[in-house]
Amino acid sequence: MADSETHHHHYELLLPDEIHHTAKPGTALLRLETTHTREGVLDGAWWPRSNDPVAELPELISVLTGHLGPITRIGLDASTWQDIPTRLVVDGHVVHLVSDPVGDDTVLITRGENDHFALLVVPPSTRPAAARTAMARAVRADNTTRATQILMAVTIEAPTIEAPAPESPAPGEDDKPIPGLQR
Repeated sequence: MADSETHHHHYELLLPDEIHHTAKPGTALLRLETTHTREGVLDGAWWPRSNDPVAELPELISVLTGHLGPITRIGLDASTWQDIPTRLVVDGHVVHLVSDPVGDDTVLITRGENDHFALLVVPPSTRPAAARTAMARAVRADNTTRATQILMAVTIEAPTIEAPAPESPAPGEDDKPIPGLQR
């Protein structure tokens, strides 16, 4: 087996509270908290730098292999990824790539024969704040929201120019000081 001491990948696996500070294109996240059911739950999130599987997947596969063990298969949506090869050799292991109609917003990782992990895929052009919010939601253990809905929600929640917040009323006779609160 190859020495794993030589990995110098740009991809990092982050804990959820670190996402908001350091996630950038080229970040992969795995949910560290396991759950008993696998229904509708994302196992992590990935923010690739491009839609080129040959450029993006080798680093992701290396990082995931270090945490999950050998990856045997990756399912990608052909409508989102350019020129998907049938296989890649990463760190001496063959990983089969399959064009699945999994939806643009997820990538399916298979470890061994039949152990599947679903990662939210944040589009490369996503604004950093929205990407970080989406990734943080995807790795929550109690998340049951599908990837597409998470991405739509963070896009919709983008800060917009709206009417100014109503001003707080001027202090009046009705105002009573709250014990312990200095004015």
